[in-house]
Amino acid sequence: MNNWPVHGTITGPIVMIGFGSIGKGTLPLIERHFHFDRSRVVVIDPDDRDRALLDERGIRYLKAAVTQENYRELLTPLLTNGDGQGFCVNLSVDTSSVALMELARELGALYIDTVVEPWTGFYFDTSLAADERTNYALRETMLAARRRSPGGTTAVSTCGANPGMVSWFVKQALVNVARDLGHDTPEPKTREEWARLSHRLGVKGVHIAERDTQVAKSAKPRDVFVNTWSVEGFLSEGMQPAELGWGTHEQWMPANAGTHKAGCGAAIYINQPGANTRVRSWCPTPGPQYGFLVTHNESISIADYYTVRDGEKVVYRPTCHYAYHPADDAVLSLHELFGRAGVMQEKHHILGEDEIASGIDELGVLLYGHGKNAYWYGSQLSVEETRRIALYQNATGLQVSSAVLAGMVWALENPNEGIVEADEMDYKRCLEVQTPYLGPVKGYYTDWTPLTNRPGFFPEDIDESDPWQFRNILVR
Repeated sequence: MNNWPVHGTITGPIVMIGFGSIGKGTLPLIERHFHFDRSRVVVIDPDDRDRALLDERGIRYLKAAVTQENYRELLTPLLTNGDGQGFCVNLSVDTSSVALMELARELGALYIDTVVEPWTGFYFDTSLAADERTNYALRETMLAARRRSPGGTTAVSTCGANPGMVSWFVKQALVNVARDLGHDTPEPKTREEWARLSHRLGVKGVHIAERDTQVAKSAKPRDVFVNTWSVEGFLSEGMQPAELGWGTHEQWMPANAGTHKAGCGAAIYINQPGANTRVRSWCPTPGPQYGFLVTHNESISIADYYTVRDGEKVVYRPTCHYAYHPADDAVLSLHELFGRAGVMQEKHHILGEDEIASGIDELGVLLYGHGKNAYWYGSQLSVEETRRIALYQNATGLQVSSAVLAGMVWALENPNEGIVEADEMDYKRCLEVQTPYLGPVKGYYTDWTPLTNRPGFFPEDIDESDPWQFRNILVR
């Protein structure tokens, strides 16, 4: 595309917190798709390695860490600089998403983030019990903030590729499966109608099924964690307990699993790191694959969103979890990390677009258990396409930054919706904005199940009566 659309005007200041791989990729999209006052844009990050990108654009850079002690004093004058409505774009780590969104809303500024992030120290705090270190617990803090202050200025919570974009894919996939199964019903308009549709279709669960095939031009060095996106972010979530939305069809639970005593009740956790927990899944390019059951907010929010209740009783809920096969260098990095008894590599490296020889990030949702068995719907974005249409990012990064763009557009067009998750947004509008950045967006049916072609050399504790039991999906 040569004539990129301008989606709106940001009338007040823009404050971007964090200028890592996603921040660098998001900034050019903001420049491309919004009118704004460049003199009132500021980027805050404690690391100035990429300051030149800001200096050449005439954008103010503030070298600082946003902390629990300074965030109000630091951000308030920036978000209230001049007339109009400000926009806080939080793409950082180690900053409390809930604290920042509450401040932004208090000041009348729009807000967006890609994760419910805690203040520094949370992920590796050995004084916390496993259930207290979960994304379930973090999401409940966001839901509590929404209950404390319903309505008001829009704050979009957890709107990247996943969580974020994949929630929009789930809705499109449900519409497609309903059509192909001959369900002649109007498209749902409410949360309850979407949940009932999923129930009627017989969807037992959703894998956020991803395969990153991007290959570096040079081999991974020893003692360096290499990834295609934030290493800090991946290590933080990877060392949290594995988590999944827990469906009503499940007949078995891992012996080391735990449930939550409070909150929405939509998920369980497993007492082991998600980055060291494998599950069987399927993506179009590799076919069957092992993925890591890394905890993500969407595993809980999707399961929660599609819950059908009869009064207080849960009648239906799909299982939902991430099934992530990262780039090969990241897999090697994980093997190295766990081989060192979990001692993390001191050096971290994110592969830039110029360091990657080839590959795609195939990220979608696998809806399973319905009348056509399983259906994958998602993005198959290549690094070559990414280089052609966007600056400063690889395929993985563009799937995230373009979702941030879509979330910003939706917030600008819906400025008084309070705190919202991606599941609650207009999926058609968001995908309309984002799809030009996603490469091929396609759907694939498959007859694969977790019981397909298992070797059979050793006895297995499986449930042959229902291939889609988590008992059969978890690699034990």
